[in-house]
Amino acid sequence: QVQLVESGGGLVQAGGSLRLSCVASGRTFSTYAMAWFRQNPGKEREFVAALSWKGDSTYYADSVKGRFTISRDSAKNTMYLQMNSLNYEDTAVYYCAADRLGRGTTRRYEYQYWGQGTQVTVSS
Repeated sequence: QVQLVESGGGLVQAGGSLRLSCVASGRTFSTYAMAWFRQNPGKEREFVAALSWKGDSTYYADSVKGRFTISRDSAKNTMYLQMNSLNYEDTAVYYCAADRLGRGTTRRYEYQYWGQGTQVTVSS
């Protein structure tokens, strides 16, 4: 079992930056693929970014490509999402997710473990 806890959300003005963190505990974190998803009320949870278990492959949604960067520090059991040039459309609850099979896909049903989410609000 893996427990995930996100932090780093908050209120930021458009054009600003935030860095989200996701701390994992429980099982071996280093072999799990990790990802960030986000969700607004009444909408489906959407893919944001993913990172392979080796950390050598990254995937981004088109809407965040060039602005967001996903990374991990396996020694700290922590994953990050650096978000720059934020805009109003980035407002959402952000969730980190882990896939014990190490696939690192864009499909939310392939992730077995989820955090509780952290709110990001971008003011225009």
